[in-house]
Amino acid sequence: MVNAFGKVIVGIGAVSLAAGLGYVLYERNIEQPRYRRILKDGDFEVRQYPSLLVAEAVTTGSREQALNAGFRELAGYIFAKSRAGAKIPMTAPVIQEREKIPMTAPVIQDRADGGRWRTQFVMPARYTRATLPEPPPGVRIVEMPAREMAVVRFSGRADDASVGDHQSQLERWMKARKMPITGPPEYAFYNSPFIPAFLRRNEILIPTRHPS
Repeated sequence: MVNAFGKVIVGIGAVSLAAGLGYVLYERNIEQPRYRRILKDGDFEVRQYPSLLVAEAVTTGSREQALNAGFRELAGYIFAKSRAGAKIPMTAPVIQEREKIPMTAPVIQDRADGGRWRTQFVMPARYTRATLPEPPPGVRIVEMPAREMAVVRFSGRADDASVGDHQSQLERWMKARKMPITGPPEYAFYNSPFIPAFLRRNEILIPTRHPS
């Protein structure tokens, strides 16, 4: 009985792993924004991105709560659930950053709600602002300017502890190379929850100017 039960568990694990690998292959074919790599040092890179068109939503809560809420808003837009018309192909990654607070506003953050967060989907390269469907309330289309980003890539579950640790590593790496931080950090998540954690691709990106 024990051996039979063990075989069932192993079988379930194998099916789950196979399904996860299938999702990995599928998600690797999803369109991603192009960039030019300026520097690579292990898991660290400096990249130059062109201007990108993104759909974004601003939500409140902890980082993970806001990411889930923002994802739902944006998924409703691209999958034509919250508007009329055709679906927009999914892209990767999903990008998240804390919403900037105007300098005239009081800097107060409630630890219970975690603040306001901006979640973004990069639009497929074939679209322009004019050819994208009109977004519903709560979603807007924004053109991000071309920029240079210092990046660290890591796998595993991107919880707050892991995100914070890798952000600190990236900041130390930048400081050692005298790279200025010219904007707030962004968090990029390339995979769905169906992907096993050890196969996931996550990144921290910080705007910079690479010394020439």
